[in-house]
Amino acid sequence: MLTSNGYVLDERRLGELVAVPEGDRGDRGLLRARLQRDGYLYLTGLLDPATVSAFREYYFELTGAAADRASYRKVLFEEIVPGPEYAAFCTQPALKDWFEWFLGGEPFLHRRKIIRQTAPGENGIGTATQAHYDLVYLREGSDHVLSAWIPLGDCPVSRGGLTYLEGSHHRVLAEEAAGRLKRPAASITADLPALATEYDANWLVANYRAGDVVVHTAHTVHAALDNVSDDMRLSTDIRYQRADDAVDTRWQQHWHDRDGL
Repeated sequence: MLTSNGYVLDERRLGELVAVPEGDRGDRGLLRARLQRDGYLYLTGLLDPATVSAFREYYFELTGAAADRASYRKVLFEEIVPGPEYAAFCTQPALKDWFEWFLGGEPFLHRRKIIRQTAPGENGIGTATQAHYDLVYLREGSDHVLSAWIPLGDCPVSRGGLTYLEGSHHRVLAEEAAGRLKRPAASITADLPALATEYDANWLVANYRAGDVVVHTAHTVHAALDNVSDDMRLSTDIRYQRADDAVDTRWQQHWHDRDGL
């Protein structure tokens, strides 16, 4: 049984996130068409699993010594987020070079990069990322910004990875074109089953492995599942775009959970 923010997902509204076949990975035109069609690119094994595992170990070495919530927040926002280790991970050649190739120009990485940790058994409204699409938080820049969601370690479905609402970007694009903009920035809902019914679409899930990356558009609706496993779920989401496109200047400070974005 899969849940998100305590809501039980309808098994009849579940599907599988489809990975890009190895034979298609080097065809930029095909990948762009696939992204336009599906709203996401599931790139298995894009990163070296050892690099991912090393960053996970670094993260827990620093946060594991935190005695309380205040100490944890201090380590996260004052050491890890602005630190060179995190910067190096997010600009590693396997990522930066891929975006340069795919975008066909100099890539720009937004400084505001997010790390999410979910402990086993955490559930209820506000625990898991609610359904949303990223553009509502990035209105002051290009709508061609791409998000990369990266599980920091293996993340089977039970550990609470991201789930994508199938084909949702087509409806969102139409609503955006019609001027029905989401203002102020806000998630759509925590009730994923109801949203699947409204969109007449499935929530797509996957058993992610260390090294996998999912790239999605700013219009693709996604959310997180609850962690019902016995291990910590850790992930990061970062955003790349072409450097010569308009940039949302609000996203050029290091992430803090009280930054108002």
